[in-house]
Amino acid sequence: MRKSKAKKRILLPDPKFNDMLVTRFVNNLMYDGKKSTSYDIFYDAIDIIKKKTEQDGLEMFKKALTNITPAVEVRSRRVGGATFQIPSEIRPERKTSMGIKWMILYARKRNEKSMSAKLAGEIIAGAKEEGAAFKKKEDVHKMAEANKAFSHFRF
Repeated sequence: MRKSKAKKRILLPDPKFNDMLVTRFVNNLMYDGKKSTSYDIFYDAIDIIKKKTEQDGLEMFKKALTNITPAVEVRSRRVGGATFQIPSEIRPERKTSMGIKWMILYARKRNEKSMSAKLAGEIIAGAKEEGAAFKKKEDVHKMAEANKAFSHFRF
């Protein structure tokens, strides 16, 4: 260890749903410190989900996030001049972080008009176990499965 570990910042739950996960998501969604805009986008997306599916928007969001969250990942490691992709378990904190980031990334790449519509589309797709973010998780799992033979190189 070179330096002391960074302290975990305490996040306040969001004002509408009183949920810490929503705050983490909104913080990742935010550009240039515009948190209120980010909250507006998220809440609009939840309303769109409610209209389209007639289900609770927050529950759909949580379901989508659990479907998108990966369990294993591959990490590169050099062993004797060759680079191996070694599958490894992911810490719970990193799991949710990766799921959130993938959902936002692939929502931004969608073709709907507004960001809230894009986000709603990606959340609905994720809850149904389809969409780009879910495909990314499947690809990561396939890669880990394919490289299972190198798991004895784990560090």
